[in-house]
Amino acid sequence: MPVISTPSSHLPSVLADWYRSDARDLPWRRPEFHAQFGPWGTLVSEFMLQQTPVTRVIPHLESWLTRWPTPTAMSHATPAEVVQQWANLGYPRRALWLHRAAIEITERHDGAVPRDVDALLALSGIGDYTARAVAAFAFGDRHPVVDTNTRRVIARAIEGRSQPGPAARRDLVLMNTLLPDADDDSAVFNAAMMELGATVCTSRAPKCERCPIAAQCAWLTSGSPDTGDERRRQARYEGSDRQARGAVLKTLRDSDAGEMPLDAVIHDWPDGVQRDRAIDSLIADGLAEASGHTLRLPR
Repeated sequence: MPVISTPSSHLPSVLADWYRSDARDLPWRRPEFHAQFGPWGTLVSEFMLQQTPVTRVIPHLESWLTRWPTPTAMSHATPAEVVQQWANLGYPRRALWLHRAAIEITERHDGAVPRDVDALLALSGIGDYTARAVAAFAFGDRHPVVDTNTRRVIARAIEGRSQPGPAARRDLVLMNTLLPDADDDSAVFNAAMMELGATVCTSRAPKCERCPIAAQCAWLTSGSPDTGDERRRQARYEGSDRQARGAVLKTLRDSDAGEMPLDAVIHDWPDGVQRDRAIDSLIADGLAEASGHTLRLPR
């Protein structure tokens, strides 16, 4: 495995300085956000950010937390209300998982988001990344936080590869070796690695001239070789079942009562078989319910 020429102990300080001067001003990074919503706000933001661009999340986050400022408040909502509020964020099963997690937090932890990673992992819809992100960013604990952006920085700066391979536990292990010992410093380093991957060390057009660690990047100093891309490609959205599912849910959300006659749901969709398949899959996922000849949001 290639290793950057500058000692890895220098990385945190270099990236921390860059992060404090160049990081984007995002709501969940502001002290007033944490003062108002605490760990719950971090958890909600992390759910919304899964596979969804920051620009789409920001308009929804504040209204969501204003409506449900605590897990207990959200635990009293109906599935239909959370699916409705999720609007066009995409991957709407996340809304149901977040709702279930709110109920679990209320019942198991007296309404307080747990600090322990294992307790977080036991909640619905939470995996390695989200659990560690909440523990690190909401509570300030020392944990490696590895998302797609972090993995890309590790692949290039540390391993000399143009793209990361399939997600693996080894990325957590490697990130843990790079983390500074102090809790506060490790949280900043986690955030800085993610920010660097999101804004500078991007997938298709990295801005190497702006990178604070360009001189030590193993991939750049070796001539930026194309080492292949083993990542799984997402299917095209246009004309896909995902698009049909989204159209069905939008129709239900836009209806006055969150329901409508089954035969009226996207009745003009060009592929009737795909339309029916989308409806069936939404019912199977708990995102819609069929009652007689009516389709409705879940109750």
